Amino acid sequence: MDISIHTTALPHDDPDASVSFYRDILGFEVRSDVGKGAMRWITVGPVGRPDTSILLAPPAADPGITDDERRTIAEMMAKGTYGWILLATHDLDATFEEVQSKDAEVVQEPTEQPYGIRDCAFRDPAGNLIRIQELR
Repeated sequence: MDISIHTTALPHDDPDASVSFYRDILGFEVRSDVGKGAMRWITVGPVGRPDTSILLAPPAADPGITDDERRTIAEMMAKGTYGWILLATHDLDATFEEVQSKDAEVVQEPTEQPYGIRDCAFRDPAGNLIRIQELR
């Protein structure tokens, strides 16, 4: 069996701020941007890596979600506990310095974790946790 991860989804509540973060701070390319207003579905990904993407989507657009669930999602996004993703780089210190220099919200500076990973963390404009691990 040959299966790979093509796209994962993260919520957004401000499409323009999300595009700016992923394009201007992380250096990803915008691959598609459909919809209007806050109801935009935006696909971004690393330049030169068309096989891997992040879909930035309105968090509660599914018609099957109840009003209570929408409120819970909004509360979790505001706390930064709803969405997260793990990215990777060969040079964590240089990546951290570059992302930090672009005024991204730092959650954790590069740290050696007790489980054997060295990583750092930021938040995107929607509150999603963006962890960047060092490839060894």
